[in-house]
Amino acid sequence: MPLRISISGIRGVIGDGLDAVTVSRWAAAYGAWLPEGPVVVGRDSRISGPMVFDAVAAALSSTGHEIWDIGIATTPTVEVAVQESDAVGGIIITASHNPAQWNALKFLQGNGLFLTAAHNREVRQRYEDGSGHVRYDQLGSVVEHKGADQQHLDAILGVAWLDVDRIRSRNLHAVVDAVEGAGGSIVPKLLEAMGVKCTPLFCEMSGNFPHDPEPTPAHLKDLSAEVEAQGADIGFAVDPDVDRLALVDGNGVALSEEMTLALASDFLLGKTPGDMAVNLSTTGLIEVVAAKHGCKVHRTPVGEANVVEAIIGENCILGGEGNGGVIYPTIHAGRDALVGIAMVLQALAENGGTLAEMVQDLPPVFMVKTKVAAEDLPSGKALEEVLQKLGPGEIDSRDGLKWISDGAWVHVRPSNTEPVVRIIAEAQDEAAAVELIERVKNSG
Repeated sequence: MPLRISISGIRGVIGDGLDAVTVSRWAAAYGAWLPEGPVVVGRDSRISGPMVFDAVAAALSSTGHEIWDIGIATTPTVEVAVQESDAVGGIIITASHNPAQWNALKFLQGNGLFLTAAHNREVRQRYEDGSGHVRYDQLGSVVEHKGADQQHLDAILGVAWLDVDRIRSRNLHAVVDAVEGAGGSIVPKLLEAMGVKCTPLFCEMSGNFPHDPEPTPAHLKDLSAEVEAQGADIGFAVDPDVDRLALVDGNGVALSEEMTLALASDFLLGKTPGDMAVNLSTTGLIEVVAAKHGCKVHRTPVGEANVVEAIIGENCILGGEGNGGVIYPTIHAGRDALVGIAMVLQALAENGGTLAEMVQDLPPVFMVKTKVAAEDLPSGKALEEVLQKLGPGEIDSRDGLKWISDGAWVHVRPSNTEPVVRIIAEAQDEAAAVELIERVKNSG
């Protein structure tokens, strides 16, 4: 399978496009691009993680960098560790929500942000020319660095709007499905620090994912059942690197991952109004919530780096993606499920009701997501004509093609992480959203 190269790094299947040689070449290119100084490296719990780490460490050593090994860590934890240190960069070894056979390298700048498109072009040039290796007496070494999890937790627990005593007074009970990923330790620790009873589910960090690791309702049957069995107030599902969060209400109903950012936005904008930035595939509920609080929404192409660029450029107070990614730049400008958990719990504490009741306060919308092989759809002008036949509306061509009408939209774009084309539709009822998807799929 071809290696997937995107704005966030490289991704592939171990043994089928991604191996130790490929990993080390890309890590060496990144190391050659960096200035002198230490590099933070963290990984999720995937079985291939130790092998990939060894290849990364050897490559960074060969380019003269000291490697700060923080072990199994969430993506946002690595970002905070880089941001709050003297490191010149960081590598996160994770394929995020992809199945267990995948792994990836995500490259960070010295400020803890992902590389820009221009940075990626420069790293690619280093990859092509193979330059930047140092002499035998200038090689780097691996140094174990502890405390990254606590540093991340302290940052969240220290935000001004978080009232731990108020959360504790609710006597909430949560079930956590960490899908045997990097969140198996840190998520329960966060709940414990906030006085929330935690029932762990798949939190051993074995890397043997018990179900598809993408936190969507279809994959959360075990979590839903455990919430019901425990009589818990809420269920939290995170992906293997903990940058995405999905919710299950106290009735055992798994919510669309799109609801995570909508609920977090409603809470935070009610506290501190400000602009938001989200990608083109995120639910239109964000505009509804923002309008409620008198705030503006900036839309970007899909890709966390694109959203972060808008957050920084527009001085946004919050942002994210509808896949369950909440970005709160006060802590760090990256998707963080732990921040999302804190916002949802604080909202529950202040609202006094249930998660289901909070969802009912938002207008109903229905989103349908699917993916097809690229050859099964028309492209370019032909695809634009298909979308125009859906009815009156505008076409946004910044990232694939998005048809936007009154109360409905369809977004068709090639995936950044898989060799497929994604089709996403949202409408005011499920039947309408399904119909929009089918009309596009049947145009091939």
